[in-house]
Amino acid sequence: MPFQRFVEIGRIAVLNDGPKAGQIAAIVDVIDQNRVLIDGPCSGVERQEYRIKNLQLTPLRVVFPFSSRTKVVRKAWEEEKVSEKWAESSWSKRMQMKNKRLALNDFDRFKLTRSESTRLNSSHITISYAVFCLKKKKTIKQKKK
Repeated sequence: MPFQRFVEIGRIAVLNDGPKAGQIAAIVDVIDQNRVLIDGPCSGVERQEYRIKNLQLTPLRVVFPFSSRTKVVRKAWEEEKVSEKWAESSWSKRMQMKNKRLALNDFDRFKLTRSESTRLNSSHITISYAVFCLKKKKTIKQKKK
């Protein structure tokens, strides 16, 4: 089966819109084909209805009955250690890096570009030096023959 992430009870999703954008919540119930009931007791997202189009489904999933109370969702969330798994995921780390870059001021952006350019130039120099040394060894071996 090629598609693995379904809108289902217990699926962890990232919110794309609103004041809690970027946070995660669990799908508690499916209201209709466009809306779901979400709850994020450990991530600070209140229980509310949310449009499916404004969610991104993650591979994480928690098991609890549909329309469970917040207490039950919190217990399942903590047993599965969803917050820790999410913090370790590359998706979360990428979002954090993006937020850090957006928070930089002009001088910080300048320092970042300078450090990136020096890093790239230094690696380019070491690579070109290594290539030069290999070519030199090759020509020396050819001259000996």
